[in-house]
Amino acid sequence: MTTTTTAAGGLPMSPATPVDRARWAVLDSWTIARRDLTHWVREPTRVLSTLIFPIVFVVLFGYVFGSAMSVPGGGAYREFLMPGMFAQTMMFGIGTTMTAVIADTAAGVTDRFRSMPMAPSAVLTGRSVADLVNSVIDVAILVACGYVVGWRPHGGVAETLAAVGLLLLLRFACVWIGIYLGLLIPSVEAGGAVWGLLFPFTMIANTFVAPSQMPHWLGVLAEWNPLSSTVAATRELFGNPGLDKGSWIIEHPVSMAVVWPSVLVTVFFLLSVRRYRGLSR
Repeated sequence: MTTTTTAAGGLPMSPATPVDRARWAVLDSWTIARRDLTHWVREPTRVLSTLIFPIVFVVLFGYVFGSAMSVPGGGAYREFLMPGMFAQTMMFGIGTTMTAVIADTAAGVTDRFRSMPMAPSAVLTGRSVADLVNSVIDVAILVACGYVVGWRPHGGVAETLAAVGLLLLLRFACVWIGIYLGLLIPSVEAGGAVWGLLFPFTMIANTFVAPSQMPHWLGVLAEWNPLSSTVAATRELFGNPGLDKGSWIIEHPVSMAVVWPSVLVTVFFLLSVRRYRGLSR
């Protein structure tokens, strides 16, 4: 039984049945993911460059400025800080994904993939899978750094795994934001501006300071920052100090840590697919 159609010259085109098309898409996506993962293995400095800022921030805020910081309800500041650092690193993944996509597009790799007899979705989904796998390694390294500076998860195993899952869900949303920006921005140099914007966006949140300790207008912005929901949810699940009181969004962090990334994935997945289809051949 034939499961694929062929073009003139015998080149394979799309599989004939929905099941075959789904299998084709999964296999092609995994091929792209392996290609992207291989680049990370051969260039380990990329991993180190991604993690250097969180480690520097832990030293600066945990040891240099930590003595001047107060935690709502009391508690050790470094235990308050580490969930914020975990989530901030996931958010910085926007720039990592964006840069990789821009580099592939500028080098003509993306156009070459589009000209091949492969599932159209594979380039984007493969990238998202590879970046998510890399993020698991990032979280493991950051957790190890947290143990070195005295951070500990005080919740049960289920709560700890749920907190890690929320961090990876945020990263997955950031992957699709990065993919869309990478397809939209024409050069790595222009993408540097996005890196600059990530710093204020991740700091106007509850990453380093509770929103209740900020000026009111800034505190409101910090409360509604999607990053804040993930940070607050992981603090709650890890059993770390710093749970704040106030508006509804502050008091329902776990729910919002699921809602925000889900909305972002939906929006930027659709935008990415539309942009990818509109690229010039």
